[in-house]
Amino acid sequence: MQTSGKKLDGLRVAILVTDDFEQAEMTEPRKALDQAGATTKIISSKPGQVQGVNHDEKADSFPVDMTFDQANPGDFDALLLPGGAINADTIRMEPKAREFVQQIDKSGRPMAVICHAPWLLVSAGSAKGRTMTSYYTIQDDLRNAGANWVDQEVVIDHNLVTSRSPQDLPAFNSAIVSLFAEYKEKGLIASPTSSQRAQDVISG
Repeated sequence: MQTSGKKLDGLRVAILVTDDFEQAEMTEPRKALDQAGATTKIISSKPGQVQGVNHDEKADSFPVDMTFDQANPGDFDALLLPGGAINADTIRMEPKAREFVQQIDKSGRPMAVICHAPWLLVSAGSAKGRTMTSYYTIQDDLRNAGANWVDQEVVIDHNLVTSRSPQDLPAFNSAIVSLFAEYKEKGLIASPTSSQRAQDVISG
């Protein structure tokens, strides 16, 4: 039986953001993932720092671990997409961010998406046929993209977990850790690069 609080040991989670992301929607899920043993990396459009916001006010800056150009989706087991309207509207126009989502989703690896962040799923073609939630103002965008939008604090659809806003973070964080742990325990997280990483560890 695994040690409590370390259910995600060895799991690598990509956090995709650009400037003006909703800070709590990154920091709180990241804290939950880190405490469960995951390794989280911030990936953005440019090196240096990325700016968080608290609603419409500037908040803290965070170091970027790698850029979209540098990041390989195959190096990650799961994906976290924080919201924030400006961040979400900017990141959906990044071809590399769309490709990242497409590769994670097509391989069936888990994704956690909150608030305005489902816009990136729309632009990546990953919203059609999914049951999901979001910040209420973008529900028409999701429906128009072929999603089944529902007004619930957390919605899980196969490899996708979505929530509406920072108010849902306690439930969202719990659902993320549970879903990611379930995929890890069942061996459902697999990519060529992940397999190669495991082989590298075995071979020393």
